[in-house]
Amino acid sequence: MQEPGPDNDYQSAHTQLLTTSYIQLMGRALYRYGQPQALYHAPFPILSHSTDADPILTYANLAAQKLWQLGWDELTQMPSRLTAEPQHRDARAAMFDRMRQQGFVDDYSGIRVTATGKRFEIRNAVIWTLRDASGEKQGEAATFSEYDFL
Repeated sequence: MQEPGPDNDYQSAHTQLLTTSYIQLMGRALYRYGQPQALYHAPFPILSHSTDADPILTYANLAAQKLWQLGWDELTQMPSRLTAEPQHRDARAAMFDRMRQQGFVDDYSGIRVTATGKRFEIRNAVIWTLRDASGEKQGEAATFSEYDFL
């Protein structure tokens, strides 16, 4: 998967999936600037992962890359469960079960860990299902702006 750029079709198609799914579920825009490059440069993390049994991250904007201290290539090859420490993965899984029943959650809080082991708590995260125009599930996504290092 190639890092998003102005000439990259993945960027445009995936941004459309992120923004459209978010609007349909939340009734508001994900980011006031919905263009592909704007989302990639948004001042808050936006991530998504695949539909695999052990989902792999499929998107991480620059804010997410900076927070997790990993570049695009590393993040988009990483199972999303590794964003949390082992002792916090059950709580993360429970949140995803709740999200899958409702289509989204908008009040998630949890502990995450960077590539270098720095721990941080996210609050009021929005996690939602990514569905294409035909309604087929294409993955799941998350965004948040509230977090503090522990």
